[in-house]
Amino acid sequence: MRVAFVGKGGAGKSSIAGTFARLLARRGERVLAIDSDPMPGLAFSLGVDRSDAGIPDVAIEECVIDGRNTFRLRSGLSAEEAVLRYADVGPDGVLLLQLGKARGVRGENAGSHQAFQHVVEGVPDHGWSIVGDLPAGTRQPFFGWGRFARTVVVVVEPTPASLLSGRRLARLAGMPSAPRLVAVASKTRGLGDAELVRDGTGLPVIGTVPFDTSVSDGDREGAALLDQTPKAPAVAAIDELVSTLINEEEQP
Repeated sequence: MRVAFVGKGGAGKSSIAGTFARLLARRGERVLAIDSDPMPGLAFSLGVDRSDAGIPDVAIEECVIDGRNTFRLRSGLSAEEAVLRYADVGPDGVLLLQLGKARGVRGENAGSHQAFQHVVEGVPDHGWSIVGDLPAGTRQPFFGWGRFARTVVVVVEPTPASLLSGRRLARLAGMPSAPRLVAVASKTRGLGDAELVRDGTGLPVIGTVPFDTSVSDGDREGAALLDQTPKAPAVAAIDELVSTLINEEEQP
């Protein structure tokens, strides 16, 4: 499975992505969680205690591609080896690889960012499931860090601003290179909220995650939802979402 989560800031995508990754791992999948959002989030929802470091300089080399100076993983280091060497091991065996948060002057961590992209795109399809937490915005699922994904899940709250973000993403879904776009209705309070998200974005809604104070309580404590409140309604809803996407992949 290669799935990425995107949405307006505050919609709950990081909480859903981290919980999704761990629940997928509990089903026997070898899961790599990738955090390409420059704002922190996925490590907390996974329950990983780590710094903001990305791919280390020792794993990167400068090169020229198509006449342009850029960076890549050093020669002899495969994407899979880089994951096994530099990713953090989280609960349930989920591996976490972070983009590396912005630091210093512009371009200071360009090498780490380029190497990160090479790792994400080079991890073998066989034997790995990848769950990504993308930055907010409309470009990411199509032109940026979400290019690895076969399915992009747009996390949408039933609010005007979040619905507008969903609509903007949906307009790009018809591009030839676009992945499949679906929506999850987040922080719902009634049966009509899923319909509101469907009608407001034009995207098929494949799941709902109810408004759950356990999520905000975990955010306040900096604790993973699965560790803080494993039987929370939001956890059950995300587990159902995992089942839905697994079943879809198994369809001929």
